Amino acid sequence: MSEANGSAPRGQAGPLPLDALAAHWWAALDAAQAALRAAGLSLSAQELGERGRRLSEERGETVQLLEGLAHELHTHSRLVDWVATPSISGRMLGLPGEIVACVFDLDGVLAASADVHAAAWNDALDPFLLERAERTHRPFIPFDRAREYDALVAGKPRLDGARAFLTSRGISLPEGSPDDPPDAETVYGLANHKNQALKRHLDREGVAGFQGSRYYLEAARILGLHRAVVSASANTAAILERAGLAHLIEERVDGNTIRVEHLRTKPAPDTLLAACAHLGVQPDQVAVFETTPAGITAARNAGVKLAVGVSRNGQTDALRGSDADLVIGDLAELLDRKVAA
Repeated sequence: MSEANGSAPRGQAGPLPLDALAAHWWAALDAAQAALRAAGLSLSAQELGERGRRLSEERGETVQLLEGLAHELHTHSRLVDWVATPSISGRMLGLPGEIVACVFDLDGVLAASADVHAAAWNDALDPFLLERAERTHRPFIPFDRAREYDALVAGKPRLDGARAFLTSRGISLPEGSPDDPPDAETVYGLANHKNQALKRHLDREGVAGFQGSRYYLEAARILGLHRAVVSASANTAAILERAGLAHLIEERVDGNTIRVEHLRTKPAPDTLLAACAHLGVQPDQVAVFETTPAGITAARNAGVKLAVGVSRNGQTDALRGSDADLVIGDLAELLDRKVAA
């Protein structure tokens, strides 16, 4: 089973009901606990103790009901464990107290979208390379998804990725125009072919959201922390929707934003600073979650409070070497540390 298990079925959006239910109970019980504390000056010690006892019983009963539901659904949510916690705070997300917002990279942090992007590039580039090889009587060298995707096109807007790939192969094409058809031998044509292929893969296969990231986003939402996603993909909204995470994100800085606002991509800080501006927060109030050294460098250049590396594909050493404050394998690890404490 994929690491991104627990996502909505392919082609469907929305979180698992247990996650959302646990999050709402968590917030409701915490609000009740806060109200009880506020009433401390107006209630007798006996009544305060009795209400505290009843609230504690209700918390325990709620946990039992949620655990029973989890058993029936053959699933589990770490947020159920949190319902038993009498008080919650931002520190329970593994964040410094100054943090008021979180900014997340999309691919590898929130969603397992690299595979559909790589498949789309493969669909666009291989026919182009094959036709060119036949026409010029040269060997056909297919797109290398294992090497060329990460090195040349990952994390870049489509046009930049197409240009980088063509340059690496020593191929020169006219730039063309945005409305070029997907079969046009232009940079825009190749990029449009990739976009068409990506939409086809999203419609057919969907994309999975990482379960630990869903827990973390739910927790951050309930605690009132602002949440933004940064991605070079112009299809960020569709990917978030397919992964069942769209309702947990307040702001997007994506490929469309990059084009309209003329932003430089990572390791430049532009996209992260734009996310801070869209959220209305200062960089030193923000935690950033990135999967690449370039992303960590962008976070440092932006002056954020906390730069967290998320290593799902063996990049732990590279992320640590890029000056990440912390390197984790999954966002749920930050929750687990507090639950276990």
